[in-house]
Amino acid sequence: MITVHAKIFATLRRYHTHLGIGEAMPVDLPEGATVGQLIEQLRLPADEVKVVFVNSIVREENHPLADGDRVGIFPPVGGG
Repeated sequence: MITVHAKIFATLRRYHTHLGIGEAMPVDLPEGATVGQLIEQLRLPADEVKVVFVNSIVREENHPLADGDRVGIFPPVGGG
């Protein structure tokens, strides 16, 4: 079992309203779990996730996670 620390940003926060802004949530996952499995466990709609950072590096859905990883999950961002 590994524990990662996930932060959920912007419109994705509506799925975890108990978290404060910028608050990380510890998530326990099986050894060898991927970014995609983390997104599933957090019950985030995959089509609403645009960018995932693992330890400040952009990673794909199939990237394996390690114990202690810090993960930031972002939706598409608009502006203008």
